[in-house]
Formats: sequence, structure tokens, C-alpha cells
Amino acid sequence: MKMSRPQEPHRPFFHFGNPFRIISPKGSQFSPRLLSLLNAFEATLSQRLQKLVPKDKDDILSLSWMKLAMNTLSEIHCDIKNLITELELPVSDWEEKWIDVYLEISVKLLDISIAFTSELTRLNQGHLLLQFVLHKLESNSPEQFMRTCSSVDSWRQHLGSKNPRVEACRTILDNLVGSLNLPKVKNSAKGKVLMRAMYGAKVATVYICSVFAAAFSGSDKNLLDLTVADTLPWAQVFSDVQTTVNAEIRNIFSCGKFSVLTELDAVDACVQKLYPLLQDGLGSIEGESFKNYVSDLRKTAEKLSQGLDNLSKVVDGFFKIVLTGRDALLCNLRAGGAVPNSMVGRKVEEQVVR
Repeated sequence: MKMSRPQEPHRPFFHFGNPFRIISPKGSQFSPRLLSLLNAFEATLSQRLQKLVPKDKDDILSLSWMKLAMNTLSEIHCDIKNLITELELPVSDWEEKWIDVYLEISVKLLDISIAFTSELTRLNQGHLLLQFVLHKLESNSPEQFMRTCSSVDSWRQHLGSKNPRVEACRTILDNLVGSLNLPKVKNSAKGKVLMRAMYGAKVATVYICSVFAAAFSGSDKNLLDLTVADTLPWAQVFSDVQTTVNAEIRNIFSCGKFSVLTELDAVDACVQKLYPLLQDGLGSIEGESFKNYVSDLRKTAEKLSQGLDNLSKVVDGFFKIVLTGRDALLCNLRAGGAVPNSMVGRKVEEQVVR
């Protein structure tokens, strides 16, 4: 999983229209209640994004920071669900274009969540290989020590392989970027509030997913640079997060590390110290340094395993939030008996997703 490679040009900034201009009622104001709901949602969005500005740049692309980012995404999607309830906007009042936007985005988010889960599974499989290496190193058998090099090579080869699902994330991200343009809302103040809130949620979602895609693919070509109207209450916080995180991620990639994931690179640093001693033979592996290196490898491997398990749980949690929200919308539409023409065949699609 060697990361050194020629520098690729940064992806262009994506510019989107001003959501205020797109969805504000012409010649009218939101009611105090609707304005209060929108302000509360956007203030909470700012607070959630603020948590992603790392106190230490070294935290970026650590599994704990990625867990925080995915938890934040889940919270934002729950906020949207709560807002829909508070708006008292039944699905029967949704315009077909709103439904299309929601369903198209949600299925792409399910696809990208599946890709992330498959990569975490692959990394966990690599951990099993590492456990086998540690078993040999802690066996006190010189014969086992001498055969460990091939096991280490297998571990590195496994982690250096490409994951086709993750490789496909670039296309999904491009589709999600295209979905950021909001449908126009003409006669529904509640609909305007919903679309504006969904815009903020979508921007945060697309950006965080791009960070994960970059980290898991080993390529910063998946890292997005998004610009939003600076009149939005959460725009400055989002810009701070994106600027800080993107700059550090690109710096990490430029260093040519074994992996851009902090805990995985720490494991490899321990392996790099052990490998020459294993190649040198019995004299080298009987020294105190060898025992200390094995101990360090055990500690870093356990930290990696715990981090992967924790991150897997929150990615799975995000998948379930998206899926249950999608299911709820489809069930409400079927119960109301007013399924739009654009939804013909979606039942089959749902079975495929499951």
C-alpha cells in the first residue's frame, strides 16, 4: 500500500448556487416558527462541523477522528429526520422531485457505505494475518522466527491490494456532487426550509464521504474541494474544516507513507524495525531490541484492531440510518397510495440494496 506517487492536480472547486436565492420565498418571509426551526438546524450543523476541526493535525486520518466524522454524519442525518417531523410535513405533501432527490441520494449513500464496510472488512482480514505473525514471533521458536518473513510479506501484499468497491467511489462521489443542486420550491414555505436544511446535510455528507474515499483508496483524487455561499450560517465553519483537513491529508499523501491511516502506518513502522532482524538470523532475534520491537508491534496491532472495530460499528450505524429513512419514506408513499411514476421499479432496487 505504498503511497508515494506523482502529484496529481487538485480537483477543481465545485461551485453551487446560493441556496438563499434558490429557495427563499419571493416577497415573503418565513413564519417565526419555520425560521426558528431552520435557524436551530443550521446552528446545530455548525456545532457538529466545528467538532471536526482537529486540535492536533496528527489526529487527521486517525481511526478515532474518522469515527468522530462518521458519528457526526449520522447525527446530521438524524437532525434532518427530526426536522421533517417538526415541520409537520407529511410525505403526501412532498413534491415528486423532492422524493426523487432523496431516493437518488440515499441509494448512492448506501452504495458508498457498503464500499467503506468492505474496506474495513479487508483491513480486519489483514489484522488476522498480523495476529499470525505475532503468534510466530511470540512462540520462542527460532524455526518459527525464520519463517515469519514470508508471513510479513503476505500481510503487506494483502494491504497493498486494491479494493474494487472503493475504486468505484469516485464515480459515486461525482454523482453526489451533481445532486447538490437543489430543486426549486415554488409554493411551500415548509418545503423551502426542508430543501435548505437538506442542502447543508448533503454538503457535509459528500465532503466527509470524500475524505473516507481518499483514505481507503490511498488516493487524494477522491478528496473534494467544495465551495458554498458565504451567506450560509455554517459556511465559515465548513470552510475551516475543509481547508484544515484537506491541507493535512494532501501533506500526508506527499510523504509516501505505507498507509495514510495513522494506526496502520504505526503498525508498519514496527514491522519495518523487525523485518531486518528476522532476515539477519538467530543472533539478531535473540537480542533485547527484538523483544521490545515485538512488544511494540503487539501494542500497535491491538490499537489498530480496536480502532477498526469501532469505526466499523459507526459506518454500519450510518448505513442503517440511511436505510431506515429510505424505508420509512417508501412505506409512507405506498400506504398513501400515491406512488409517483418515477418510483416504478424501485421495489426491485430495494431488494438489490438489501
